[in-house]
Amino acid sequence: MEELTKLGTSVSELRFALDTFYLLISGALVMWMAAGFAMLEAGLVRAKNTTEILTKNVVLYAISCVTYLLVGYYIMYVDNSEGGWLPSFGGLIGTQAADASHSLESDFFFQVVFVATAMSIVSGAVAERMKLWAFLAFSVVMTAFIYPVEGYWTWGGGFLKAAGFSDFAGSGIVHLAGASAALAGVLLLGARKGKFAADGSVTPIPGCNLPLATLGTIILWMGWFGFNGGSQLAISSMADASAVGKVFVNTNSAAAFGAVAALIVCKMVWGKADLTMILNGALAGLVAITADPLSPSLVMAGIIGLVAGALVVFSIVFFDRIKIDDPVGATSVHGVCGLFGVMMVPVSNADATFGAQALGAVCIFGWVFVTSLVVWVILKATMGIRVSEEEEYNGVDAVDCGVDAYPEFVTVKNA
Repeated sequence: MEELTKLGTSVSELRFALDTFYLLISGALVMWMAAGFAMLEAGLVRAKNTTEILTKNVVLYAISCVTYLLVGYYIMYVDNSEGGWLPSFGGLIGTQAADASHSLESDFFFQVVFVATAMSIVSGAVAERMKLWAFLAFSVVMTAFIYPVEGYWTWGGGFLKAAGFSDFAGSGIVHLAGASAALAGVLLLGARKGKFAADGSVTPIPGCNLPLATLGTIILWMGWFGFNGGSQLAISSMADASAVGKVFVNTNSAAAFGAVAALIVCKMVWGKADLTMILNGALAGLVAITADPLSPSLVMAGIIGLVAGALVVFSIVFFDRIKIDDPVGATSVHGVCGLFGVMMVPVSNADATFGAQALGAVCIFGWVFVTSLVVWVILKATMGIRVSEEEEYNGVDAVDCGVDAYPEFVTVKNA
């Protein structure tokens, strides 16, 4: 009996170690997505704004790690009531639970990289005309308070979780939330100069480095295996290992089908293969499947990606037509396709309902959009959020950073 007890303890410790290691490696993959966002956005903005967008992505990650460690994780997970709407407020990450299946620190690390992902969505949408310091100030509020509150409502066991809202890895909690904050900022910020003419026509403003944008997309695609696969939170049992395998395949399939769908739509509508749309099609598939990459069959996962890849093309065109300027298509990829992914969950998951999914989507969008808009308004009234017309013309690299990313090619007349 004593030997069996020792063996049971050893197996339990081994599973704890394995699940902790898996969560850490998954978190590292999601952290690598920060490089993907940085490269994608740097490739889709003009050369004169490259250094600034890279600065945003590096510093927003650092800010996310600081604020979520100091207060955000506590608000989202520590000492909260089940089914509530008002979180607890405190500092740091609490203490290890006696029955935990993995270490508390690994859980924090896995969660903090999700916060940074949500904030990265905002940086691309407001690119090329927002003041760097205004953006960083908003990053503090978003990662310390806005995101953790809606995170408590859902993953933290709050009222949306109690209502039956289901979001496996964050189509709504992360992606729709980030897009909601981005949309609030874009509406208040306005379009880039020259994007929309008085007669209603749209002038495309191409990015400076499509190879870089492509690299960023592939990095994001790779990182998403940690994003979705790690959200199983364990791999030490046969059931968990099998689930992770299916999550990986479904995630990959959705991205592939999304890219193919965007390619076909572009060919049918414009007769050309638009690389930027294809990249966004792959990301759209990834965002949509994130709400539930485990329940759908392999075929259904492909269909979800296929629809999302087509949907994102029409969404980007729609936002252009209503004069909402998003240089990287973040509101379409993460907002529209995040919502689509959330609402597709009940199709494959019998435990989810359309009513609960709709409630969750409305609450997440409403909370993040309204609070973000309030913060943006305060920043606009105090420090200003938009650079001057001359500074925008010269490029925000010169204004905020003083360093050109491509000094051999960029001049003050680079449009």
